[in-house]
Amino acid sequence: MELVALGEEAILAYFRDEPTAVRFATALRAVHPDWLFDVVPAYASVGVFFDARKMASGDVQRTLKKLRYHDADASKIGATHIVPVCYERGRDLERVAGFTGLSIDRIIELHLGTEYAVYAIGFVPGFPYLGYLPPELCGVPRLDSPRLRVEPGSVGLTAKQTGIYPLVRPGGWNLIGQTPLTLVNIADGYFPIRVGDRMQFQRIDEREYTRREGERL
Repeated sequence: MELVALGEEAILAYFRDEPTAVRFATALRAVHPDWLFDVVPAYASVGVFFDARKMASGDVQRTLKKLRYHDADASKIGATHIVPVCYERGRDLERVAGFTGLSIDRIIELHLGTEYAVYAIGFVPGFPYLGYLPPELCGVPRLDSPRLRVEPGSVGLTAKQTGIYPLVRPGGWNLIGQTPLTLVNIADGYFPIRVGDRMQFQRIDEREYTRREGERL
């Protein structure tokens, strides 16, 4: 573990891999000392935000180095979300099939067969970066020219990650399906997905998509 101070009230902890970072975040949240504001894991790093009036940065770092986290149960850090996806709305399934050499049915089967971890939230509010894809689906590049408009709920993949566009935005990921669910409502402050959560996709057809369109996650 490498610790780097981020100003007077935050420390960034770096780890060798994502599971270790999640275990560290889980253990720290379980202990939750009175000086702790928040714990934010993102890939192989964890942001630790604290009250400097209660604990100085150097003392926080020394405490973090003593934290026993290697055996922490990472499954306790967040919620599990079941996300329905209509793969018939996957505009780029043929493109993914061309790069991977897999049939469309096999692509869908592989995408459905993995439980994904939420490793980060960005590039727009609520966009979950999910990892990691099965090896057979890894390596598909982004589109040569990003689309100017990607519809909300679009499920995409690129490289070794998959994700969901929660809002209308430009985007260059390969779109393989669409969920009818609302993942973000900025006006209401509705952001149900957090780093450390897990996500499982569930296949639905067009009829079910129409029936559930607009339903919240």
